[in-house]
Amino acid sequence: MALLHACKMWRTTATSSFRGKLSFRWTRTAAPKSELGKALTYLKNQRQTLTMFLEDERIKLSNNLAERSIKPFVISRKNFLFANTLGGVQTSAVLFSLIETVKENGLDPYKYLTWALEEASRRPAAELVPWKYI
Repeated sequence: MALLHACKMWRTTATSSFRGKLSFRWTRTAAPKSELGKALTYLKNQRQTLTMFLEDERIKLSNNLAERSIKPFVISRKNFLFANTLGGVQTSAVLFSLIETVKENGLDPYKYLTWALEEASRRPAAELVPWKYI
């Protein structure tokens, strides 16, 4: 974080004309329609989004956690073909999402679902979310 702070300090103290000449000048070195040109234009246009993880330490540089979380859905997607109704598909999607959220919160899905079903008649739904599990 010290390096990020130093970069921010440099950015705020550097003159705007200097920064203007420095910022993305190299994007003009590739033909705009070439693959490199498209990649550089994307980088330029998405700069704020691509560097967001530097501003907020809660944002991870890698999305491997999210990719691993959806892997069961990808593997099971053929099972969704056997859901006879749209309601069945939606219910399956909600349950899959809930179970993966439970796993991401470090909980045992069986214990959480048992607790949630037992508490469903006594608590509002907003209190049955995995991060409020007792």
